[in-house]
Amino acid sequence: MKTAAALPLVFQHGGAQSKRTWETRVDGHEGFNTLFLRAGYSVYLLDQPRTGESNLSTKAITPGTPWAGNPMYGDKTLYILSRVGHYDDKGNPVPNEQFPEGEAAYQAFEQSWTVGTGTLDNDLNANMLAQAVDKIGGAVVVTHSMGGTIGWRAALKTKGVKATIAYEPGGTEFLFPDDEMPKITKARFAPLSAPALGVPRSTWMALTEIPIVLYYGDHIKLGSRNVGEDKWGTGLAMARQFVDTINRHGGDATLVHLPDLGIRGNSHFLMGEKNNVKIMKLALKWLHEKGLDS
Repeated sequence: MKTAAALPLVFQHGGAQSKRTWETRVDGHEGFNTLFLRAGYSVYLLDQPRTGESNLSTKAITPGTPWAGNPMYGDKTLYILSRVGHYDDKGNPVPNEQFPEGEAAYQAFEQSWTVGTGTLDNDLNANMLAQAVDKIGGAVVVTHSMGGTIGWRAALKTKGVKATIAYEPGGTEFLFPDDEMPKITKARFAPLSAPALGVPRSTWMALTEIPIVLYYGDHIKLGSRNVGEDKWGTGLAMARQFVDTINRHGGDATLVHLPDLGIRGNSHFLMGEKNNVKIMKLALKWLHEKGLDS
């Protein structure tokens, strides 16, 4: 029997998603939940406040939230923004190389979107994540998309966050010292440009005390006419500045762009695609290298 790793993994989902992100692939095959469990890690999946199976909110959802105000936003736009694929001349979804084929997988992807019961508050989400990590007794935090900022903010609130693994962080702010703000790389559709948030340097320095890794998939290209490829081009540009800033201050941050490793065809939902075992093993190798598996 494999000995359990000393540190558990706490999984934080992204925006308009839920813990389902980690449970299975969209075609029903094994997800990160059980893959990491069988690799020897205790696994905790959470639904952030106001989302999924979490508690109801005492604050009404913001009417301007696009996936709440317009159901077709999720049906079409999120498919493209997530770089899962595009549509052919007849309006049929055409997935990228690693996204499982077939209408059933497409439907499962569309049905995974979750409208929260209240306003998005990433400071609240970070507070709850920090409390969960402390209750567990310390953990590695694994995030996706908009969850990236939640994981990093939680690491500013508790020493219990021992490391963060971020899958395609973006959609909300990357954190920087407030006297060292980055250059914003503009998307063709400017509102999709990757944002940054300044925090006091003395607080921000906590990010230099833990190992951090960021993973990005394929089909990322600044200036592309595909709005999703362009959007994530701005995110990747911001991620590089984030990593460089941490390392310049003596930290340990790594950015992995999968095509640089010869791993091609992944979308924004790389943890749920056909090669998710290969993606998972990259994290296992990183955890081992950082001494976080024993």
